Amino acid sequence: MTVNQWGIESGFEDALGQWQDTPEKVRRAIHSAMGADPKEPAPLDYPVRVIHPGDDVSVPLPADLTLEDGPAIRVHKKLPPDLPLGYHVLQSLNDETKIELIVCPRACYFPEELRTWGWALQLYSLRSAGSWGMGDLADLRRVARWSKEKADAGILLLNPLHAATPIIPQTPSPYFPSTRIYKNLLYLCIEEIPGAQDAVPELESLANAGRALNHESLIDRDTIFRLKFQALQKLWKSFRDDPAFDEFILDQGESLTKFAVFCGLVQRFGSDWSTWPSGYRHPFSLDVARFAQENSETIRFYKWIQWLLDVQMARAGEPLSLMQDLPIGVDPKGADAWVWQDSLALGATVGAPPDEFNTKGQNWGLPPFIPHRLRETAYRPFRQTIRATLRHSGGLRVDHIMGLFRLFWIPESADASQGGYVRYPAEELLAILSLESLRARAFVVGEDLGTVEKGVTEQLAAHRIMSYKVLWFEASPPSEYPEMALAAVTTHDLPTIAGLWSGSDLEAQRKLGLNPNEQGTLEILGRLRKLTRTTHRAKPHEVIVKTYRSLSTAPSAVVTASLEDGLAVETRPNMPGTIDEWPNWSIPLPEPLEEIEQNPLIAEIARTLSRSRKRKRSASGTPRKRSADGAKRKTA
Repeated sequence: MTVNQWGIESGFEDALGQWQDTPEKVRRAIHSAMGADPKEPAPLDYPVRVIHPGDDVSVPLPADLTLEDGPAIRVHKKLPPDLPLGYHVLQSLNDETKIELIVCPRACYFPEELRTWGWALQLYSLRSAGSWGMGDLADLRRVARWSKEKADAGILLLNPLHAATPIIPQTPSPYFPSTRIYKNLLYLCIEEIPGAQDAVPELESLANAGRALNHESLIDRDTIFRLKFQALQKLWKSFRDDPAFDEFILDQGESLTKFAVFCGLVQRFGSDWSTWPSGYRHPFSLDVARFAQENSETIRFYKWIQWLLDVQMARAGEPLSLMQDLPIGVDPKGADAWVWQDSLALGATVGAPPDEFNTKGQNWGLPPFIPHRLRETAYRPFRQTIRATLRHSGGLRVDHIMGLFRLFWIPESADASQGGYVRYPAEELLAILSLESLRARAFVVGEDLGTVEKGVTEQLAAHRIMSYKVLWFEASPPSEYPEMALAAVTTHDLPTIAGLWSGSDLEAQRKLGLNPNEQGTLEILGRLRKLTRTTHRAKPHEVIVKTYRSLSTAPSAVVTASLEDGLAVETRPNMPGTIDEWPNWSIPLPEPLEEIEQNPLIAEIARTLSRSRKRKRSASGTPRKRSADGAKRKTA
């Protein structure tokens, strides 16, 4: 394999070990998408250096080094070996050359005594008697407290909670966010907003309509959005300034302002910024600046919504550590794509080549960052995204972490299988991830499923990033899993235990025309029978209990159980390869939270995993509890 100067690979080894050449027309299309001329040299100098403490770094010219916390020092020839971790600025004294100097640890934060377990939760699916048709942050706080107090859980692994564009129709997929920096207003508990108790008569009809949605078979995000947005507008009218709100605005800085301006522009011009009047299509235009000035109240309203979400998120994380999930990208029509459009390849999307479970390949519809453009920003989009997702969290799951090394680019209008890989500066991205992890005191798990190139697993381990071990994909038993891993039975994209055992998941794939890997599925089923020592006559509940007993033997630092398995649900949350053919991300759990807390199968799984974690902690102590306040650092 060769890699050209723009990072485009000549080919790749697929999931079955077969070599696949990247066609010349695909390489040309990728060059075009990144705005690169294959005949021109790629940039060599960038306004950023990523280093580690103690690195021997030469400074060709006398310069002033301004440290992140303020002081400036004069440097000659060499950087001081004892520079603090953080984001510093090196300014040449001879010209206007400015370099951002990012000093990073060599590995992510990882408490060596970490031995814990927790539920993997699709929060939107967790309804309670007080929900407005879907789970909210009050429900999250309740399930966190219940998990900690009744089952000695230490974490909750959440679906991404990032914001969708605030307009109807609402995007159902949490992996297709408008922004990866701010949260989705649908998760707000309206009754816990300051002033809500004084506005009960005005909110009563909205609350009744919201709670009536709990009886619907699917989650109706559009109606939930209408109801909650109306409630927020009513409460905003009576809101009085709060010093904590002002502090939040100051802390978030320009990042929050841009997002709020985008939300205001969406109200005016619609959801797709590429179709807005030309003067508003770029965040730094004069028209956008004028709009922000003339619509300051609307912009402050959207900032207020994010403050409310931040407050409720902090409360939800008080009982135990929340482990957030970072999607691989963003909606090309959304806020982040508007703000960072100069660094994104909007003429391409990312996905995955065909593998044994997705035989047609996958196109996730997410535009990739252009590697050299990302470096030209001193990695600011990446820095802001990681920091924001780690806020109020004790752990982070990075979806498709192989994307920090390379991404499978699919040119616009091409088939999902007709793409090629583009390389990224992995060492620098991993270093920044390590810095933000250490600052937040949060461990990191890399979702390393699918086509994983050689060497990636070793590099992740060197940075103390845990692997992701899923029972369905592992030939060895859980007792042989590595310690530096998160162990699980399944994921949101794969069959539940009950769906696999009954055959209903495979049948659903057949009916949808997804060309499922039937032989591979039968092999997994055979391994499950062997692992649980059951026959095909065994009831799903028995198989589920025995499966988690087996998983509990994993020496891995973190073990998770899905609530879908705990409720013997047969339908998986998401069916890859479908859009409207399957109710992706819209299936509620079959029992409300009040009943889940009393469910005997849930209790049995919790006891099993709790006992195993206690045994594994006995020799190393109890994991440290991080502050619920999170990392209070500016996102700029």
